[in-house]
Amino acid sequence: MELIQFFDYAGTFVFAISGTLMAAEKRLDIFGALIIGFATAIGGGTLRDMMLGDLPVTWIRSLDYFFIVVGGVAVTVLFRRLVLKLRSTLFLFDTIGIGAFTVIGIAKAQVVGIQPPIAVMLGMITAVAGGVIRDTLCNEVPLIFRKEIYATACIGGGAFYFLLQMFDVSQTVTVWLSMLCVVAVRILAVRFGISLPIVHDKPTDEDN
Repeated sequence: MELIQFFDYAGTFVFAISGTLMAAEKRLDIFGALIIGFATAIGGGTLRDMMLGDLPVTWIRSLDYFFIVVGGVAVTVLFRRLVLKLRSTLFLFDTIGIGAFTVIGIAKAQVVGIQPPIAVMLGMITAVAGGVIRDTLCNEVPLIFRKEIYATACIGGGAFYFLLQMFDVSQTVTVWLSMLCVVAVRILAVRFGISLPIVHDKPTDEDN
């Protein structure tokens, strides 16, 4: 599970960068960028831990997350142009990050006896709630409420996690295959432009 911890840290770092980039687009000051970076990076895990009653929440118990987020914000502020050139790399780490966060959230939920459907929801919350908080604070419609396959990929990976457990697949293999499922669904959806249908408030020409 040490590699999962690495991906957890890497996802936290990339989410901090994502939040800082959004803050830069909104022309916030350095304090605002730090707040948005923190909210994006640790928002999902914080909400999950509070819902599970796991207090103090994970990032409060370990300074690792604090330094990772501060580092992500600092790197983005100091090297923004370089960071923008690495968008494809950041997308990959973001995708791996939501896969790791999904599995970590499910595993934490299982420890306290949460039933599979709710555990999948908690895994999804761990992965995407930080982004929802970021977009809300920055007055944007959250990404998961738009067309992109994002939260859906987490739900798919979470469902696959429990499917593998039904067939008594080892925990290590279950973790890695479930992460791979999230990553594969997200990448394939972006690659081939797959998206969920939009809810319209009135009929369009396509509906006729």
